[in-house]
Formats: sequence, C-alpha cells, structure tokens
Amino acid sequence: MLRKKKEKNENNQISSDLSKNIDQIKNDFSYGLNSDFSIRKLTAKYNQRNIALCYLDSLVNSDKIEQSIIQPLLEQEGESIINIVTIETIDIVTNTSIINNHVTSGRVILFIDSHPKAYAIDVAKFEYRNVSQAENESVIRGPKEAFIESLNVNISLIRNQIRNKQLVTESQHIGERSKQDVQLVYIKDLVNNQLLEEVRGRINQIQIDSVQNLELLEQYIEDRPLSLFPTILYTERPDNACLYINRGHVVLLMESSAACLIVPVTFWSFFHNAEDRYARFIFGNFSRLIRLFALYFTTMISATYVALANFHSELIPPDLLLEIAASRDKVPFPLFLEIILMEFAFELIREAGVRTPNPLGTTISIVGALILGQAAVEANIVSPIIVIISALSGLASFAISDPSLNFTVRLTRFIFIFSAVFYGIYSLMAVFTLWFMYAASLKSFGVPYFAPLAPSYQSNDDTYFRKPLNREKSRPGYLLPKDLKRMRN
Repeated sequence: MLRKKKEKNENNQISSDLSKNIDQIKNDFSYGLNSDFSIRKLTAKYNQRNIALCYLDSLVNSDKIEQSIIQPLLEQEGESIINIVTIETIDIVTNTSIINNHVTSGRVILFIDSHPKAYAIDVAKFEYRNVSQAENESVIRGPKEAFIESLNVNISLIRNQIRNKQLVTESQHIGERSKQDVQLVYIKDLVNNQLLEEVRGRINQIQIDSVQNLELLEQYIEDRPLSLFPTILYTERPDNACLYINRGHVVLLMESSAACLIVPVTFWSFFHNAEDRYARFIFGNFSRLIRLFALYFTTMISATYVALANFHSELIPPDLLLEIAASRDKVPFPLFLEIILMEFAFELIREAGVRTPNPLGTTISIVGALILGQAAVEANIVSPIIVIISALSGLASFAISDPSLNFTVRLTRFIFIFSAVFYGIYSLMAVFTLWFMYAASLKSFGVPYFAPLAPSYQSNDDTYFRKPLNREKSRPGYLLPKDLKRMRN
C-alpha cells in the first residue's frame, strides 16, 4: 500500500521536460477547444531558458501579467524567478495534482525548461460589485456596510472592525471536482477548541463534486437538515458578524457569497436584531417587546380564534359573538376553511411581492391585499373578522427580521391552525407543548437551542431583553470560551 502511494506521488511530480509539462496541462484544460485557456512561451533573459505561462484569461489581470511577469523576465537579470517577478504572492509547486486548482483560482502557472518545479503566481482579477447596504437587513443606526461576493473584501470588512492580532482566517477546502475555499474566521485566544474541531470536521465530511456558495454549505453542515428551526445564523452585515466573533463564535465565509454563516447559535440569535444594541437601552428593549408580541400574534392568533369560535364560544363576549355570527351568516364555508383560504392568499401575495421586481413589488402587495380582501368580503366568501385576523397575523410576521425564523413562524402558524380544529384550546396547547419540547431538544454544534435560558449558563442574560452595555461583563458561558470575562472591573 505504501509502495503504491509512493509511486503515485512520484508520477504526480512535475517533470523537468518543459514540453511534457505543457502537454499535460493542455490535456487537462482542453487547449484548443477551450478558448479561455492560454499559453504564452518566451525565453527568460536571466537564464536563457524557455518558459511557459499557463492561465485562464477570464480570471487574471492581463495588464499585471504583462507588466509584472513578462517584461521583467524579458528585460531583467537575477538569480531566480522570485527576485525578478514583482508579484506579492508566488508559491512553489512540485506536484501536478494541485496545479489545476491554482489555475482555476486565477493564478498563472510558470514552467521553466529543465526545472522540476513550477511557480503559481497570483494575478487573479475577479469581478464583483462595490460595497453597499444590506438588502435583507435594514439598518437605521449603525454601519451601513454589507458583505459582497468578494472573499478578500469581506475579510477586510471584518478586520476593519476587529483589529486584533489573534483574529485568524483559516482556510478549508471542499468539493471534489470544483475546489472551493471556506474561510473560518475566529479569535484564536477566545474560541473553544472543541467547537473549532467540530466545525472543521463537518466541513471535511462533505464529499460532493461542488459546493458553490454558503447558502448550499449551510444545508450540508447544519445539525438537522429536516428541522423546522434554523440552527445556523445567516447574515449580510459585517458588524453583526464581528459581534459574534468577539463573543467566541466562528464565522464562515466563501467566495461568491454576499453573506456569512455564524455558528453555533441559539433561538435568541434569530429573535434579536443587531440594531437593538445601537439603540439606547430603553428603545432597544421596547423594540424587542414589540417583536415578542409579534411572535405571539403571527403564530397563535389565527389558531386561537378558530379554537374559541368553534369550541369555546362562551369565552367570547356576547356582543362580539353575535357580531361574528351575523357576519358569518351568508358565508358558505366552515370557519376553518375560511381562515386557511385567507392565510394562503396572504402568503401568495407576499410571495408575489418578493418575486416581482422591486419598484412593483410593494405596490402589487398592497393593492392585491386590499382588492382581494374587499372582494372576498363582498362576495360572502369570508367574513370581515377573518380578514382582520389574517391581516394582523401576516403583518406581525414582518416584525421577525431574520428570514429563516420568519419561515419557521409562518409554517408554525398553519400547524397550530390545523391543531385547533380538533379539540380547540386543548389540542392547540398539546401541539404547542410538543412544538416547544421539540425546539428545546435542538442543538447547534453542541449548544442547546434555548441557552442560556434553558439550560442556565453564565451570561449577560441577553434573552428577552438586554442589559445596559456597561453591565454586560461576560461572554456566553454555553460557548465555553477561553476568556469568559468581557469587561474588567
């Protein structure tokens, strides 16, 4: 076995024969058929040997190749390539198996005749948009910057806010056919080593041809792919990512993704908003109180109405009960079907607004909701109170800013409505208890989902409401960070 492995490594060694190396890379990149792949041949002045430059035109900076590689080789003298080529990053390559990865990463491969080595020179030029505001996470107070599709730019946005020598960006590779880099960003003297090993292990276990971006990576490394609850936080804001890094979390970045993944997280990470901390203490907690009520309304109000109207009408005031009965007098559908139709219609309008181009999306949503609601009431398809209940439930869901948690509460709403049909409040409470027990059983990279509330850990008690910033003296205990104290007395 060892002999076979040794023979394989020897076969992968770069040859000292320039023509043989060129033939190999031509075969790998379908030279002639693949118009994007180029080979430049020249004779270097410093050693009078033939040299070949191999690269993909669409990924490199052609001006940089001409000015920093070709001209110095034709005009200058020196002892080695490294002394002549004026590029910051030059890697020496001795194995042909990694040459293709360098080429597809925007590097020029330089072969020298009678030289059993190659040089990978970084001249990458990937196109990306400028830094702008986050589209899905609006901000009133705080930094307006958002991640973009460039990995280097995203790392610089984080380093600009965390100026710490212990901030590490560790590279992990995924993909069998299309190699991609995943950057693990963390503070070395703060992050828990077991957490770090868990993250590395899950990434290394991915055996698939290609993972193009973070949105796909999230589904490969999450604890329960079929779970209704998200266990990885997805954010477009560098300031939010830096907040979690300083607490001891690990942030994942990839090329072509204008966001990052944060692990591990708890339910409160999705409930909170980064802007809660930028607002004054009372204002931030007031926003959380509104969000807490919104969470209840969007999940429970429709189901509670079904339960009360069908099974517990004695709990409704007599005058209101008579109004409800009168409004439903001409409606041909049962109450359960009424509310399902309206909830589904609201979700349909929401989805149409999201998929429609931005200038028209909001208009279509508002006009569609008004016209549909009024027409449904006038046609006696639904009663007016059902429109009010559905509108309140749908509007409350917009207060849940995180998209993943938003989907969770919207789906939970339908589960609770169906449960209320059977035995009213009794079946609703039974399903709610099971739902809560299931959520409490979840873990995110070993961290309980409702920590630090249940189970209890040393922390800043930042769950429903937050403390004033000058009283937040410790990091989350459930992360087991190397340094638990955040503020010194």
